[in-house]
Amino acid sequence: MKRLISRTALGLAAAALAVGGLATSAQAAPAVASGGDPALTDVYIWATDVNLRQQPTTDSPRLAQRSQWWADAICQTQGQTVHDPAVGTNNWWTAVMEFSGSDVAWVNNLYIRGGQKIAGVPDC
Repeated sequence: MKRLISRTALGLAAAALAVGGLATSAQAAPAVASGGDPALTDVYIWATDVNLRQQPTTDSPRLAQRSQWWADAICQTQGQTVHDPAVGTNNWWTAVMEFSGSDVAWVNNLYIRGGQKIAGVPDC
């Protein structure tokens, strides 16, 4: 019985940490994407402190900031060219959702695993 209570308490503590972690700007990446729309392509934002924008330009308001995070990709389009000395240059942006039905935000493809244009993500 003690062992069952201990396991239950550990599970509840882990769940509380996971829920609390969703509200922070920096998150550890899960091993695989989960909870998203199965009809959309999962993409991984590999960098830290990546801005999610209202439109595919750095002049657009920042909606959120994420680190090492999975998202559902809706589509991709060419937008403002972004140059990051450590990573390169890219003008492709992907519209993403945090989970099915959530707000849409734009991320420059420099910070998404997959290259200049992400395979499996349709053009907008």
